[in-house]
Amino acid sequence: MSCARKLINNVLVVILFLPALLAAHETSAEELGALVSHRLGYMKAVAAYKWLNQLPIENQAREQLVLSSAVRQGLRHKLTRSSSEHFFKLQIEAAKEVQSYWFEKWQNDPVSVPATVADLDGEIRPALLRLGEDITAGLATLPTKLDIDPVEGLSQNTRTRLSLAAKAVEVYPNQLVQVLDSGVLRVGTTGDYAPFSLQGDPPDRHGTRSGIDIDLAKNLANSLGVEIEWVQTSWPNLMADLHRGRYDIGMSGISVDARRQQTAFFSKAYHRGGKSAIVRCSDKNSFTSLKSIDKPSTRLIVNPGGTNQAFVNANIRQAMITVHDDNRTIFEEIIQRKADVMITDQIEVRLQISRHPQLCAALGSETLTTLEKAFLMPQDIVWNAYVDTWLGQRLDDGLVGAVFDKHTRN
Repeated sequence: MSCARKLINNVLVVILFLPALLAAHETSAEELGALVSHRLGYMKAVAAYKWLNQLPIENQAREQLVLSSAVRQGLRHKLTRSSSEHFFKLQIEAAKEVQSYWFEKWQNDPVSVPATVADLDGEIRPALLRLGEDITAGLATLPTKLDIDPVEGLSQNTRTRLSLAAKAVEVYPNQLVQVLDSGVLRVGTTGDYAPFSLQGDPPDRHGTRSGIDIDLAKNLANSLGVEIEWVQTSWPNLMADLHRGRYDIGMSGISVDARRQQTAFFSKAYHRGGKSAIVRCSDKNSFTSLKSIDKPSTRLIVNPGGTNQAFVNANIRQAMITVHDDNRTIFEEIIQRKADVMITDQIEVRLQISRHPQLCAALGSETLTTLEKAFLMPQDIVWNAYVDTWLGQRLDDGLVGAVFDKHTRN
């Protein structure tokens, strides 16, 4: 048995002693049934659009896209892939059944065809998407009873099958089981923070990424035997995206922070450093301390939403502060004399001054704070235990050190 498989088996033993983690949504069975019926009620409008535009009811490529999207959405609420896929397949069948009913009705009675209909892409599908998200969240409540209201064109048999499929939906007991069963590790990363995570423009799910955390994410996925799905997040939305279930683990040079730790778990630390300041080399002697930085004449620039902005908000009282949304271009603002100082992590300062001879570290080797970098996760003991065990092994075998060397050398 491989070391990776032994590691997985050892951690899975803990599962036997933990209850299943149920989603915290409050949708009642009656409300869920009404949502499903309401969504199927839109199928008359869908059928009318297809009829008037001479489109077929069945579109297998579109159906597969809808199904894949629904299953991915289900993972945000911990719905098991097999049970949610079964429900969503039946929902697609039910939708086609209703559309077929209306096609047959209009074929026999052309006068009854609506003269106009709402736009499918601009109006109907966005409404269906919102309803679909609400239905997915409601399924996570694991309803013991679900009655779907009658919908014209929907047979009693299909209503019953759909109700039974909804009641049969299950949730994963923890994040580790979800990752292993779904075969996907969803990694949240900002793509704007070298040397940890950097991505070209424009960002997308399959774009090219590089950095310390990108390499480590690939190694983590390999230890689990799963594929990676990169989830684009941002510093202002980092915690909200985690709580919405958009990703399984945040890997983007994330600093351990007490506010974040109130509602999330961190792995053990894999880097220790602190906040420092970066300036033009010509101004290096003017900024030798936080006091010399915090003056009314200083133009301080900061990226939003993370610990850099939190430090600035807590410690800067006089300097002029500019919030710059794109962390990938923020250092050019200093070089071009549009700003004077940025306070950021020491490791980023060192990387940027190695890349830009015009920039220098204002405080030398000193730091304004002490901080740790770690991986961000939902509050799930089993998942946290696996990641800590994997990370401990990678620290011990030298992989983490090698990855840091690779991405921080000039």
